[in-house]
Amino acid sequence: MARKFFIGGNWKCNGTTEEVKKIVATLNEAQVPPHDVVEVVVSPPFVFLPLVKSLLRPDFHVAAQNCWVKKGGAYTGEVSAEMLVNLGIPWVILGHSERRLILNESNEFVGDKVAYALAQGLKVIACVGETLEQRESGSTVDVVAAQTKAIAERVSNWASVVLAYEPVWAIGTGKVATPAQAQEVHSELRKWLHTNTSPEVAATTRIIYGGSVNGANCKELAAQPDVDGFLVGGASLKPEFIDIIKSAQVKKSV
Repeated sequence: MARKFFIGGNWKCNGTTEEVKKIVATLNEAQVPPHDVVEVVVSPPFVFLPLVKSLLRPDFHVAAQNCWVKKGGAYTGEVSAEMLVNLGIPWVILGHSERRLILNESNEFVGDKVAYALAQGLKVIACVGETLEQRESGSTVDVVAAQTKAIAERVSNWASVVLAYEPVWAIGTGKVATPAQAQEVHSELRKWLHTNTSPEVAATTRIIYGGSVNGANCKELAAQPDVDGFLVGGASLKPEFIDIIKSAQVKKSV
């Protein structure tokens, strides 16, 4: 079975109520490929989740950008997986490099978060990726394998997991992994899943690319055999996000 193309829009820490309404209006009016061709999920900041969910077209879904590692309680400032489920939010992004690097979330902590969110019934966009120093030292595959291993050790059912490869040196920098570089890492990740989980998980798990994806480079990246979609940052706040969604059509013609 072909893997359905997946487009995630990570709005990060951006937006006002009025800006969010405008972005949603643009998405709602867009002519995009049907849901059997592409799955679209947008991830606004926590405070805008109910608003976006209430206004967004029904064929697009909403994700949170993070959630807590266990049941709620005396964890000031955190949002639990149970709260997201209660709000009807189906997806959550976990392990984003900004949280790994700025907030020191370890591979094990991210793995625990993924396992807990899945256990509560959420679907997870789990992020992995190397820094520039790690790439230049030739340890890219080792780094992303270790990050993926910490998830695989805690997760048995991969049906609700999308793996997002985001080279840290390409996030928000304007630098983009070449299509060949992206394909190489995606292929290595799929091989790792084949060896360490199962051939079925490797064949069916969507591995998406993130890192300065835009309307100009998305089609060439989408044509790579192991690139199953994108996790889009800055461009997801702009009209060109529609062009990125439309790049799913490339897969139909490959």
